[in-house]
Amino acid sequence: MMFNMLYFGLGRDDGGPGFEEVEHVEALFSVVSLEYSFAVADYLTWLRWLDLDGHEKEMKKAIGVVNKYHEPLIDERVRKWRWGSDGRVKKEPEDLLDLMILVEDADGKPLLTSKEIKPLAADLIIATVDNPPNAAEWAIAEMLNRPHILQIAVEELDRVVGKERLVQESDLPQLNYIKACAREAFRIHPVAPFNLPHMSTSDAIVAGYFIPKGSQVILSRTGLGRNPRVWHDPLLFKPERHLTSESAQVELLEPDLRFISFSTGRRGCMGAPLGSAMMVMLLARLLQGFTSTAPEGKPPRIDLTESTDDLFLANPLHAHASPRLPSHVYPSPP
Repeated sequence: MMFNMLYFGLGRDDGGPGFEEVEHVEALFSVVSLEYSFAVADYLTWLRWLDLDGHEKEMKKAIGVVNKYHEPLIDERVRKWRWGSDGRVKKEPEDLLDLMILVEDADGKPLLTSKEIKPLAADLIIATVDNPPNAAEWAIAEMLNRPHILQIAVEELDRVVGKERLVQESDLPQLNYIKACAREAFRIHPVAPFNLPHMSTSDAIVAGYFIPKGSQVILSRTGLGRNPRVWHDPLLFKPERHLTSESAQVELLEPDLRFISFSTGRRGCMGAPLGSAMMVMLLARLLQGFTSTAPEGKPPRIDLTESTDDLFLANPLHAHASPRLPSHVYPSPP
């Protein structure tokens, strides 16, 4: 959609992911899990060289795998834009990576070097890899248990997009109900219990509490999104609560800290807009392309129990999906 760089084209013959796709995604999720994990050296920094938790070793290994796939693609793209490595210099940007290569300073020179683009690209991918699929899975699970919500969402897709083409990013401004479903999934089912730690740069008073300069500040995602003083029936999946008027656009980000979709503030997640668009597109494509029902032999209601180790579904969502669009609309396998 916006980052075409992560297509390796080495999947299985049946369309499933191949070894390289699996290795790449597993490495990304390893990086994310280590970001949220507790490490003694974060608080007793003089112990860092011991790597008591083994986190540094695991992180270096995972980052090595990510870089193994990202960096050659970025180098090749830079060569195509700046030196025409295949005999032609690219003329039109196709995705966000192209735009990072093309951005120029006041003198018309490339603003970012290849060395600078690589960590920026990795940050964007790492920041968006876990939250969109988690929120989309929760949204569909909740909607299967509330069929009238699922019906309204599908009717909106049929009205705005129709059945003769797949939903595109340009359709998103008109898919307010779909965005409300996505926003509700972010609210009730955040990807992690807390945000990443931040440090206060000065003394501050927040909600009557004194926070000294240098304090580690951690926000509870579940505490905000499920706060009964802010949200009526906080555990009820109700997209309509985000539809303030017929003309108002539903925004995925929440500047007032009533919940956290990715993060917020000046030190917020740089991948939030990208991740939000990815999540809505993923949800919209799944709802438009397939009619999903509980599998035969399973209880009609989806089990919404949370995992004991994280905030994902305790059991991955299994549903029977049947095509609801004409066959020619679906992309043909390569």
